[in-house]
Amino acid sequence: MSWISVSEARNASAVGRSIEVRGWVRTRRDSKAGFSFIEVNDGSCLGNLQVVADGSLANYSDEILKLTAGCSLVASGTLVASPAAGQASELRAESVRLIGTCDPETYPLQKKRHSLEKLREWSHLRGRTNTIGAVMRLRSRICDSIHRFFQEQGFCYLHTPIITASDCEGAGELFRVTTLNLDQLTRGGRAVDYSQDFFGKSAFLTVSGQLEGETYACALSKVYTFGPTFRAENSNTSRHLAEFWMVEPEVAFYDLSDNMRLAEAFLKRILRDVLATCGEDMAFFDQHIQPGLSERLAKVIEQPFQHMTYTDAIRVLAGSGEPFEYPVAWGTDLQAEHERYLTEKHVGGPLILTDYPASIKPFYMRLSDDEKTVAAMDVLVPGVGEIIGGSQREDRLDTLLARMATQGLNEADYWWYTDLRRFGSAPHAGFGLGLERMVQFASGMANIRDVVPFPRYPGNAEF
Repeated sequence: MSWISVSEARNASAVGRSIEVRGWVRTRRDSKAGFSFIEVNDGSCLGNLQVVADGSLANYSDEILKLTAGCSLVASGTLVASPAAGQASELRAESVRLIGTCDPETYPLQKKRHSLEKLREWSHLRGRTNTIGAVMRLRSRICDSIHRFFQEQGFCYLHTPIITASDCEGAGELFRVTTLNLDQLTRGGRAVDYSQDFFGKSAFLTVSGQLEGETYACALSKVYTFGPTFRAENSNTSRHLAEFWMVEPEVAFYDLSDNMRLAEAFLKRILRDVLATCGEDMAFFDQHIQPGLSERLAKVIEQPFQHMTYTDAIRVLAGSGEPFEYPVAWGTDLQAEHERYLTEKHVGGPLILTDYPASIKPFYMRLSDDEKTVAAMDVLVPGVGEIIGGSQREDRLDTLLARMATQGLNEADYWWYTDLRRFGSAPHAGFGLGLERMVQFASGMANIRDVVPFPRYPGNAEF
């Protein structure tokens, strides 16, 4: 007798097999005819497998009739065609073994619907709910699609450091890493001597693997990084996390146009894979989270991405007559409300904005001939706004050094990065996709805290 997942057992092609399933009880109801219906789920799919337990089983009175939501069990028997609507098969149990009990008085996941905010308090258990279970399966599928896309195109998967001495974005929103006794330092009231720290210098959690990724793009041509990043940005919004995962491809001899084509193909591949392989979960999101979601995602796949410069976008926004909360002016960064207006009302689909003011972008972006803008791009999608940000990198040493000086960066801290421009410099470009933003977009979930297993944000680092 083979152990199979609930997902496999619910398939009509499995009918007739003698199998074993392992999982957790969702519900139990008893028939007056002397048997019980137990809904079992193991997280492999949204739907449950119905286990029919006859009253003749040896432990029927002692255990089966006492099963409650959350109990774990192993059920074995024969899969048969189910007479009930909405399910292809059910398990006629020959044995049901109780593995772990669950106290119904204290188990927080009751039959009633809980708010997503409440479920965040139970992040260790919320994966058992339909919504979060579906989100995590979707997240897993998206990760698989990301790796497949780059591997099939000959990219090398690169592991960049989590601990770094460099601030990639230059914004200073860094989490410090130290082994120094902070209590003693605070009491002493003296300047901190980081030469005595573990690494002999100031060190931080990375905000991006991009700079390190560039070093290997200039050796292996095509690389991508995929790992956790951290930003100490005190932003308590539905779009920001302190810890999140970033996908960052970097390609040598690419310019901005190449970069835009790669980003469009990348997004469309992920969405095609999601719609092709996550049918049950996507139907759930369509019905309960965002009606019409799958249709909107299909349109993103079908439509060519529109292109527009930042300057033209400012002109459109300024002339829109919309009562934006944040004023629009050339030289200021666009807000989510501006990005969503452009995608949802102006072009009615995905949009790539290019040529942003140099003053609002990091030092590593290639300065344009007008010396006012940089070869930057943001990919905007309806419902979310920015989902990808990228640029062609500055490959000219003199220009890079001037940009660093303008932004107050210490050249000595980036000696290895500037070496790339001294030794065989070449044009290169790349972008970053926030995994959580991608999961938000594909699932329709409103809050980014509900698309990561254990959210980290200001004031919260539980579990």
